[in-house]
Amino acid sequence: MKAFILTGGFGKRLKPITDYVPKSLVPINNIPIIEWQIRYFEKFGIKNFVICSGYKNGQIKDYLEARKNLGAKIQYSIEKTPLGTGGALKNASHFINESNFFVMNGDVITDLDLKRLQSKPNSVASIPLRTSFGIVDILDDKITRFHEKPIISDYWMNAGLYFLSKEIIKYLPKKGNIEQSTFPLFATKGKLSVVKYSKAFWYSVDSHKDIEECSHNIIARHYDDFIFKK
Repeated sequence: MKAFILTGGFGKRLKPITDYVPKSLVPINNIPIIEWQIRYFEKFGIKNFVICSGYKNGQIKDYLEARKNLGAKIQYSIEKTPLGTGGALKNASHFINESNFFVMNGDVITDLDLKRLQSKPNSVASIPLRTSFGIVDILDDKITRFHEKPIISDYWMNAGLYFLSKEIIKYLPKKGNIEQSTFPLFATKGKLSVVKYSKAFWYSVDSHKDIEECSHNIIARHYDDFIFKK
């Protein structure tokens, strides 16, 4: 089984770092995001990868080919222009030989259990909505309670990790995001499943603040033990 990692974005919110390296090579505790991701998949026995990249793709290839100890088989699908998440997968569809495959956005670091995700075809991993803002309870014109960055447990968010079937290829756009094209179509047809993870280590590294928080929690939650200990 293969895992497709979508790394084609420019990472504009991480400038000036991404003026020099692609987003997937931004280090978190001295390890680039993409290496955290590959090692995460390897924890679940996935050793075949397709890296869908565009911006500064040569740096990604050079880095991964130098990391011989990863023990992974890695292939590359290169975008000449940004294609979006759906277009990137469509562009890499000739690598899809198996009935099912994993897809991960290129900025996600997590410990979600892939075995649970495999239980349903065309499934999206989902976690409780997190807000980066404080929210307040109000009665009339008075604040009765203040909640700093709460988890909104009644709402679920897309975790950027998918287990998809080969049939989805013909529904992918040549350019555009899968979340705005193929997924809504499959949802209306009742063909899109969800796997909920109520408790998980999960970060989408999209800003300098995300780097800081993810780095801190890798240490606090002993995430490196999960990744590196056999």
